[in-house]
Formats: sequence, C-alpha cells, structure tokens
Amino acid sequence: MYFAGVDVGSTMVKAIIINQTGEILARAMLPTSWQPQVFGETVLEKAVEQAGIDRNDLKYIIGTGYGRTVLPFIHEAITEITCHGKGASFLYPQNDLVIDIGGQDSKAIKINPHGKVLNFVMNDKCAAGTGRFLQMIVANLGMEIEQIHGIKTVEPVAINSMCAVFAESEIIGLMTAGIARERIIWGVFRAITSRITGLVAAMEPFNRVTFTGGVARLRGMQKMLAEFLGKPVDVPLEPHLIGALGAALLARERYQKSH
Repeated sequence: MYFAGVDVGSTMVKAIIINQTGEILARAMLPTSWQPQVFGETVLEKAVEQAGIDRNDLKYIIGTGYGRTVLPFIHEAITEITCHGKGASFLYPQNDLVIDIGGQDSKAIKINPHGKVLNFVMNDKCAAGTGRFLQMIVANLGMEIEQIHGIKTVEPVAINSMCAVFAESEIIGLMTAGIARERIIWGVFRAITSRITGLVAAMEPFNRVTFTGGVARLRGMQKMLAEFLGKPVDVPLEPHLIGALGAALLARERYQKSH
C-alpha cells in the first residue's frame, strides 16, 4: 500500500510517496505556476514514476499548502500547519517547536511528540521574514540563491527597516556605499531571524527546534537562528519537503484508521 502528500506552495509544488511503514519511496518537485492544479498532477505523476508503482496503487492522497483546495485528485486537504507538525515530529520526535520559513510566509508551530499542533503563530502579512524577501535582495545584489548556500561568515551589516519595501531601499543604499555583498547577506539573515524570533516568543517555553522550509537549506540561516534562540536547532536533509512528508504520513493514518 502506498500513500502520497502533495504540497502546493507559493514557489514550489512538492510530492512525496511513502509505503505503509513510512519509508519514502519517491519525491518530486516543480516550480509553482499559475495553474497549480496542473502542476500538482504533474509532480504527483513524476513521483509515481520514480516510485515504480501504478497510480491506482495510491490508497490515499492528501493535499496541503496554499493551493491544496484546487487539487482535484486528492482525498482530503489539510493545512500546512498540521502537515509540517506531523512531518517534523516523524523525523525529530523529541523536538517541540517547528519554525518554517517558506516563500510567502513564516510560522512557528508548537507540537507534542506525536506531531499534534498545540499552538501556532504565522506571519503572512509582511514579506520581510520570508523566502521571497531573501530572493529579492539576492537578485538586487546580482547573485543567485545557490551562490549564498556556502557564503563565508562575516560581520553582518545592520539593516534597520522592518518593512520589506524600506529594507530593499536601505540595502540599495548600502550597496551604493560600497558595503561588501557578504556583509549585506548576513545582515539580511539577521533581519529575517529577528523577525522570526518575534513570533517564537509566543511559543515559549520550548526545548528544541526543527527548522523547515526552503530557507532552512541555507547554512547561514541555520547558524543565525541557533544563535538567536540559544536552543538546539535540527534541520532535515530536505527541509523544503516536510509539508509534503507530513501530508503523506497523515494520508497513511487516515487510510489505516478507516480500514
């Protein structure tokens, strides 16, 4: 028996297929387009092909993310909050807080050892704490996201604006003043982390953090978050796939409970 989770995020569509023991058999990913339902179908087909199974072998499919409600092939739609909690607890059952920074929002999720959401807070109003903000700044610096994965550690420059629009203007001013790109990038890491830790304050007390979302792949952000929180921070090998993993795990649960 096989189960699938499809996460339609603001920048990427992801799919994961697992078997009845929770083993990941396949994962696939495509950029989100203006037709998320079409790309959701395509990414699932890619995962099915990779797993070497027939589409009809999928017993239950759950959709999550911003575009979850437009997927015509799913059995159920579940919020990304719930799915991230489930996926994170599967990998790190000892951790009680999930911090997720995606393309469009950032969130802090308090969970129990089974991945049940106890509380959460989300920032989806301001771009300054999101992946899109980071992408915008990196583009202004004439760089690609891939170039900052292993960026050397330097002293961050202070970025005082908490609004994405004003921060962009401030950063252009720093560039004009000849401030090194590395210092600006680390300044952006610190600004994003500062925004996130404001959310995290509402989740106290907590012991250990799982850091998820596309931004979690950046080692600089991992380092900055651990320093700001003063708590252990675990990062999955594929942090951008945790929502899809959680959806697949919940699909397995739903099917097993009804059969």
